[in-house]
This record gives sequence, structure tokens and C-alpha cells, in this order.
Amino acid sequence: MNPRPRPTATRRLLSGFVSLLVLTVLVVVNRPMVAFGAEALHEFQINRLSYTQRYGHWSRLPVPENFRVNAIHAALLRTGKVLIIAGSGNNRDNFEAGTFRTVLFDPANDEFTEVPTPTDVFCAGHTFLASGKLLIAGGTKSYEVLEKDIDHPAGVMKIKNESAAGGPRFFPKGTRLTGRNGLAYLTRADVTVPAATTMKHGDAVMTHAGEAEVWVDAERAGDAAIVRAPGQYALAGLTGADRRNLYGLSDKITREKQEYGGDDTSYEFDPITERYQRTGDMVQPRWYPTLAETPNGDVLAVSGLDGFGRMLPGDNERYLTEQRRWVDAPKLKRVFPTYPALHLMQDGRLFFSGSNSGYGSDTEGRTPGLWDLTNNKFQVVPGLPDARMTETSSSVLLPPAQDQKVMIFGGGEIGESPVSTRRTAIADLDEPKPAYRPGPDLPQPARYLSTVLLPDDTVLTTGGSSGYRGGEYRGQTRSDLFNTQIYDPSGNRFADAADSTIGRNYHSEAILLPDGRVITMGSDPLYDPTGRNPGTFEQRIEVYSPPYLYKGDRPTIDGGPAAVQRGTTVTFATADAAGIRAARLMRPSAVTHVTDVDQRSVALDITTAPGGLALSIPKERGLVPSGWYLLYLIDAEGVPSTGRWVQVR
Repeated sequence: MNPRPRPTATRRLLSGFVSLLVLTVLVVVNRPMVAFGAEALHEFQINRLSYTQRYGHWSRLPVPENFRVNAIHAALLRTGKVLIIAGSGNNRDNFEAGTFRTVLFDPANDEFTEVPTPTDVFCAGHTFLASGKLLIAGGTKSYEVLEKDIDHPAGVMKIKNESAAGGPRFFPKGTRLTGRNGLAYLTRADVTVPAATTMKHGDAVMTHAGEAEVWVDAERAGDAAIVRAPGQYALAGLTGADRRNLYGLSDKITREKQEYGGDDTSYEFDPITERYQRTGDMVQPRWYPTLAETPNGDVLAVSGLDGFGRMLPGDNERYLTEQRRWVDAPKLKRVFPTYPALHLMQDGRLFFSGSNSGYGSDTEGRTPGLWDLTNNKFQVVPGLPDARMTETSSSVLLPPAQDQKVMIFGGGEIGESPVSTRRTAIADLDEPKPAYRPGPDLPQPARYLSTVLLPDDTVLTTGGSSGYRGGEYRGQTRSDLFNTQIYDPSGNRFADAADSTIGRNYHSEAILLPDGRVITMGSDPLYDPTGRNPGTFEQRIEVYSPPYLYKGDRPTIDGGPAAVQRGTTVTFATADAAGIRAARLMRPSAVTHVTDVDQRSVALDITTAPGGLALSIPKERGLVPSGWYLLYLIDAEGVPSTGRWVQVR
């Protein structure tokens, strides 16, 4: 047979063009089949054992429709259940209707239950107490009002009472105050003004007026009732000496935006009864506060917006745990932006990493440093790259806690800026003069990044977005990030993990579960994917299984005490003692706005013992605060046991 002659270049080009055209037609006609095939191939690849052993695996959690809530806060209770707090869920209609929600999720059987929620704990602060109860304080007393929605000028009125003899005076909602301009302003709520007090200064007796603040709204709509200078106002209906002793003072009454107002309610959530238990009220109403445990078991409440949406000027307070009440802490006056990340260190100081979530001065209170609660001294920790990009960043006390290193991840410029950073940085706080040093960059600029300590001494980083609330970033309409990384402190590097399938930005959470998986929920994008319409709160829940769950049999903890003392050595039974290389006590998370000051991983010294292992509990209270922990045993392959609940006393 004679060989077939080679086609000419022109004929080959024409044939290739026809083939490409036919293939294009086939793809267009069969597009659904091609897409299905690609999706099936992807599902096959991400479910292969070789893939999951290297990258882990994501799965969706089926959530019954009646338990889908806007997850604003989340905490892992000592029962193993996840407390998901929505409150009003950043939804004004819910707030005005008094519809406040809390849901419990039990990972052991994938069951959900509803919890009665007494007030709007949306944007409260929280931390675990030594008892295992979750202290929740503050929240929302009033929603923000945008300038475009304000017809009647409004402002804060301070009502003064200079009479010591008449006792407290009550004024109902709608009480009229008249300014020198002849215009009237009406109180927005009931208000009780305490009586004046008399004090002796030397030989002189001084009277100090009682006072109370209340919102007032102009009776008349429009700009004519705007007042921008301090003034005095007369209360309607008063006669005689009351007209002189009782009056109002206001700095300004405008049509400017009214911020969220903080609440002063406080609760302990009991994981056994699964109910909110009311405690004494806070000294100050707070919205966006941080609650940080102190070495003696009491709690410090820091920062927040007050009841009228004003930044609290460094006025902090203590929760006396044994008495279940709040007291002022005037000797600990210090300004921080809202939701500051405060990590308890071994020596009892609190380290402010610089991470925060929003409101506050763009200059004052944002510098990282070590705060000594015994004398209110603050040691600045310098060296943070992109120092202005700490808003909506996250930070963790790296594992193990004995290393006393804190790492900060990503963050954005102050306010609603679209700018964010890939920066990470690490501060070794054991050094005499600690300073931040650069860590490895994140794959992409990120804010709202969730960071979760894992039992094998690594840190999972997931979610976040490059733009403000998942919005526009460098020409992209949406900027949610689906890439997931695992940071290894020993090698100071990130390893790629399986991509998530649900975007998480503002109001999202991630928490380590007792079985070693990580649950992720929430997200409150400003806009929908088109960038033109309002966003919808993400109510789907996703669970990540790290690579260590695909590497063979897990070690077991077969027995041991339910409670241990700091500074003692205790024995836990395990049939796998010969293969165990590490033991960790992991404090459960209580997280909101990517601020989680509770989670920590404490290394335990291990020695063999009859039938198991002897574990030594560190003695420093600042290293191991009293409370409930998950005990994990980790084998030579980095595979952890299922966590066992242990109370440290």
C-alpha cells in the first residue's frame, strides 16, 4: 500500500478550524452533561483517600429549616454542644418584634434545639468561667439609624437634679424640654434622675447634682430644630424651686447617624440546664465589648459603645464571679477599639495583639502591648507590619501556650476601607523586649479570617474576604475567600488544605469540636453576588475534617479523673501509651467577630504509668486558667484522640 500523501498546510489549517468548530458546537449543545461530568470528577477527586489524607475534607451539615439562624456568636460548651447565639441577628425587624434566638447544636447526633433568649444579646461579649458557664454581657439596646432615615433632629439630653431633699424624680417617655430657641424636644424613654448629694469639703458643704441621660427627639421635623452648641433646656410642668433645680443640658441635637446603643444586661449561660441565668447588671451598657478572664477567675469587660452609641472612653469594669455582679474598675482605665483581642499570658498580663473589630479612634488605643492589671502599666510591643490594618484581623496564642507566642493574621484598614493585607506577624512575649516579627504571608489579602487551634499544634485558617464584608475588591464584585490553610508553628509555614464551599466574612465563626473536626457558620455580606442588592445572611453550616482524621486508627483515652489540680500529676488510662508523643489540654472557643480570647492549647509533660500515662498539669494560673478543657492524646503520626472533658481547678 502506498503511503497517503501529507496534506498541505492550508488544508491542515482548514481541517483544524472545522474540528474546533464542531467541538465547540458539541460542548455548547451538551453543556449540562459537560458540567455534570466536571462536577462528578471534582467530587471523585476530593473524596479520594490520598486527597483527604493531605488536604482534609469539607461537608455540609443539614440544618432543619426551623433551626436556621443568623449565627453572630458561638461557643463550645462542656457538654460538647455548640451554643449558637443570634439575638436579633442584625435584623431590625427581629429587634423591634422582640424576636431573639439561640440554638444548641449537638454534634454527637446532629440534633438542634431552641433556647429561650430573654434580651437582645446580639453583639454582646462573652467568656467561659471556671464553672464551665458562659458569661454573656452587654448587647443591643437600640439599632442604628442612618442619616437618610432621620426626619426629626435627635441627641442625648442630660437631665440634672440639684435638689437633695426631693429624692429621685421620674419623667415618663414623651416629657417635653424647651430650649432657648423656643423649640421643644421629647424624651424617647422613661428616665429617673437621682437626687443631688451633699458632701463636705473642708468646712464647706458642696451639693453635687444628680443626673441621668436620655435620647430626645425634636418635636418639629426638619433642620430648623438642629442645635450644634451646648445649651440648657427647661422641663415642662415644673413649678416653684423645681424649675430651678431640674433642667436639661445637651451638647448637640442633629440629624446625624445614630449608632447602635449598648445594653447593660448580663447572664451566665448554664450548659447543664441550657438556660440563660440573669446576673447583676453591668456598670456601663456595652455593645461590642471584650470579656477577658483574669488570673483570679474574675472577668474584665473592656471597650464598647455605650447606651447612646458613643465609644466608652477607657471606662472598664470587673465581674466578681463569686458574687455574680459587676463593679467599676477605675484603676484600670485604658482605651481600646471595640472587640479588642486580649490574650491572657503566663505572668498574668493581658496582651492586646492589635486585632479588633471596628469602632474607635483611628489613632488612640490601637497600639499592641502587654497590659499589667496590677498597676495599669502598658508595655508597647512594636514592629507590626501594616500596623493600621488590624481591624477585622484575627489573632491566637500559638500552640503550645508555653511558648508564649501570639500570631496576628490579615486585617483591614480602619473603617469601611476596601484595603486589606496578606500580613501575618508573630510576637514572642517571653523575650525581655518583645516585638512583632513577620510571619509567612497569607495566599491572598484577608479580613474576617477564622483561626482555630488544632490538637496537633497547628492552626487552621479559613474563610474571610479581601473586601469589606465580602464586597468589591480590585474590580471583583465579591471577594469571599474559599482557600483554606493550615499553619505549622514548628516550620513557620502554611500548607494548603481543601477549599471550603461557602463564603464566610463578617459575623462568621469557626470552632474546634471534641472529635477533632471544625464547624464553620455565619457570614453577613453587605451585598449579593451582583454587588447591586443587599446581601443575605448565610445560614448554612459547613464542617471541616482535618487530614489527621484520615491517617488510620485514633488513640483512645479509656479512663481518668474528671477534675485535676494545677501543679499535680494525674494518670489517664490508655491502651496506646507506647505510641503517644504528646498530650494537650485545649480550652474551648467562645468566638464572635473573629475575636476568640478563650481558645488555648497547653502542653502536658507525659511519662508512662501502669495502664496508661501520667500527665503533669502546669501550675501557673495565667497559663492554665481554671475551667473546663478537652484533653487530647496525640500519637507519633500526629493523629489525636477524641477529646475528653476535664475540669482544671
